[in-house]
Amino acid sequence: MAAVIGLGSHEAGPSPQGFVRTPSAGTADLRWTDGRWAVLPEVPAGELRSLRGLRVRWPEDAEQGARSLPGLLDLAAAGVPLHAEEVPSWAVRADPVLAELLADGGWLAETSQATPRCTADLRREEHSVRLRRHGLAHRRRAGGDRTGTPKVSVVMSSMRPHLLETALAQIARQRGVETEVLLGLHGVPAGHEAVRRALGSCPLPVTVVEAGAATPFGEVLNLAAALASGDYVAKWDDDDWYGPEHLSDLLLARSYSGADIVGTAAEFFYLEPLDVTVRRTDYTSEVWSDHVAGGTILLDRERFRRSGGFPALSAGVDAAFLKAAGSAGARIYRTHGLGYVLRRSAGAEHTWRLPLAHFLRVASNQWRGFRPSLILEMS
Repeated sequence: MAAVIGLGSHEAGPSPQGFVRTPSAGTADLRWTDGRWAVLPEVPAGELRSLRGLRVRWPEDAEQGARSLPGLLDLAAAGVPLHAEEVPSWAVRADPVLAELLADGGWLAETSQATPRCTADLRREEHSVRLRRHGLAHRRRAGGDRTGTPKVSVVMSSMRPHLLETALAQIARQRGVETEVLLGLHGVPAGHEAVRRALGSCPLPVTVVEAGAATPFGEVLNLAAALASGDYVAKWDDDDWYGPEHLSDLLLARSYSGADIVGTAAEFFYLEPLDVTVRRTDYTSEVWSDHVAGGTILLDRERFRRSGGFPALSAGVDAAFLKAAGSAGARIYRTHGLGYVLRRSAGAEHTWRLPLAHFLRVASNQWRGFRPSLILEMS
């Protein structure tokens, strides 16, 4: 069983690195046998990532169960999709959150012929994300983590005051982190009615920097980021959608990968003029890469300052920043993008300008209307 628990492992323990989005094999049984977990039928260690999931067959008594839980939590930390048809009462008492996750078979129900494979795979990955969050958090607590709540300085530039209220509300709902907002108003006065309304409704500390419309976008970001006091700097785009554990997931990815810079895959796009949501899966997740979604870049504040910040460009800021960081030796890790949706509206409103047809062309699947992953928690 050690090969299973070692999936994606490094010195800090198991991790979801190398998670496989589309399994090529079905669900196997995970049984507690002779004091250890074993997969039946036997699966070579190199093929475990190809399984759709593992069905937990519990030990017979609570004493054995207590010995079995650490192994299950390691598998959860590795993002292995786990399910139990029944959860014994001792398991509920020992770890009610894990018990609830294991009892969730909704992702397995997405296997009927009427359900597209892409949706079934998405439900499976959502389940994996919930498990890995719990398993990794448990490992931190078991390891005596005393670092406290991390503070993240969220840097956002905006020339669209009508989007600020929603953007700030999404930052305010972030869980597991302390946040401050550094807002660069780009050609918009702080006295604008929509700006004042957005700031008045935001419960977070917000520092506002004003810059003229002719100021390069990257320079506006740097003017704001210069005031950061958090442990980490995170870039935020005013027109996109973020799940409530977006920042927590980035910090988790940083902890298990040891990366200098983390970000998400750019997977979900809402094409506003067409009222269509598309997902692209050509950018794999849980991998080392030189590219992450620009609106999700997170790194240590001191490293950000040593790097010189964002390039003073009007467009292509994120790509140029990542390229320079990679050239300087920074290790970049890309985690899942299920808690992030990019908005594409009229091309002139974005510094990253591509026709809507491009996103339709590269999409793995598409849905009518706004259809994010359940990880975004929009309901």
